[in-house]
Amino acid sequence: MDGTKKCFIDREKIGNIVADSRPDRDAIRRAIAKAMELKGLGSEEVALLLNADDPELEAELLEAAGKVKELIYGRRLVLFAPLYIGNRCSNDCLYCAFRASNRELMRRDLSLGEIELEVRALLREGHKRLLVLAGEDASEGDEATAARWVEVIRHVYAVREPLPRGRGEASVKRVNVEIAPLGLEGFRILKTAGIGTYACFQETYDSELYRDFHPRGPKADYAWRLEVMDRAMEAGIEDVGIGALFGLGDFRFEVLGMIEHARHLEASFGCGPHTVSVPRIEPAPGAPAAMQVPRSVSDGEFRRIVATLRLALPWTGIIMSTREREELRDELFRYGVSQISAGSRTNPGAYAEEDEAAQTAGAPRGQEGGAAAAGRTAGLAAGSQFQLGDHRSLEEIVTKLAAMGYVPSFCTGCYRKGRVGADFMDLAKPGLIKRFCEPNALFTFAEYVKDFAGPAMAAPAASLKASLLASLPDDGTRERTTEALARVEAGERDIYF
Repeated sequence: MDGTKKCFIDREKIGNIVADSRPDRDAIRRAIAKAMELKGLGSEEVALLLNADDPELEAELLEAAGKVKELIYGRRLVLFAPLYIGNRCSNDCLYCAFRASNRELMRRDLSLGEIELEVRALLREGHKRLLVLAGEDASEGDEATAARWVEVIRHVYAVREPLPRGRGEASVKRVNVEIAPLGLEGFRILKTAGIGTYACFQETYDSELYRDFHPRGPKADYAWRLEVMDRAMEAGIEDVGIGALFGLGDFRFEVLGMIEHARHLEASFGCGPHTVSVPRIEPAPGAPAAMQVPRSVSDGEFRRIVATLRLALPWTGIIMSTREREELRDELFRYGVSQISAGSRTNPGAYAEEDEAAQTAGAPRGQEGGAAAAGRTAGLAAGSQFQLGDHRSLEEIVTKLAAMGYVPSFCTGCYRKGRVGADFMDLAKPGLIKRFCEPNALFTFAEYVKDFAGPAMAAPAASLKASLLASLPDDGTRERTTEALARVEAGERDIYF
């Protein structure tokens, strides 16, 4: 820290809570019951739930998390794609393939023209929300870095791609960014690009472990990274996303670190994080801590992490990436996850290359041939940050979600209506945001079905539409939603409440 602030992560306090917490059936059930009030949980209660490894208690925990997610957000699951525009990095993080000393990695920075090709490929698949990110290259100054990102983001927003069935043009509606921490002025510059959420992960909240895993580079400064969201929010960025990389330290310490971080932001700015992310370490050649994980997190522990975060921060989005294998992702959709990546690649230029290969092979959309098909199953492509676990295409994931009764959502209505930051939380905390989320999700799903989906999607889409309409809270909402869906069917696009 800078000497004027007290660190809001008290390592000793969190360590004591972790050490003192014991599985207590009655206390765990009381914590679960309290969580159903949708007001969140304290650190001691969070630690209790993370220890709920008894099968009966774990089942109760997972069921409660699913109910809370349904109460706040309904049946919608937001979809996005990560867009890597470069993999050069000035840091030497031991768990990341992008690390500066990794001589095995093929380095690449995309030009604006190459970025446009990536965006077009993603638009042709049906994506509308992107997370733009890159390695943390510190070769430029803070403000120059921010200005370069503004240029990239504006370029992404400007791309227009004809819809495949002649219904107008597709464009990216929401650009979230995950870039290296900036100073206050850098964030003020970044805000001018019209970004959505700014995301940055602490990786580990344990300051001593942090030093071990970040030996060199700007990222070695624990305090500079920890205070990044304070600077971003002070600069006027309303929505921020935090996270930890599970596998570096004790998973219970990391979850409690995220809870303390969220509480700090709430106290300081009147609004906690918009999202929390829960990545687990995946294999990455040239990164020793990724090839031999220091503190592996089991699937059972991972389930408890997701469910506990949903109960502790009921109004906060939980993001799960394609790091996880598809079977586990499908399961955890039921237990608190509210945003997911789909059809992801972590090597710069991959989307355009695979899109070109599919077109050359003459493969139907969603059934890529040649190099594209190989890219979906090859494990770790050249230049990638880490190995993927879920290789399904966007259409395959949308189809699966619809079959499970979830509404695949590409919605960006809240951001364009100004329901961001504290205003969003004022609706989310009492469970009112669901009234917007479910209809808006249904509109974007109907657009996707009309513009991109194959004929096999028609029946599950009709069933999902009827089911959701029947579940809407009142006749007025049902009537407005039905009218809007008719407009989508007639060819109108970009409708949202």
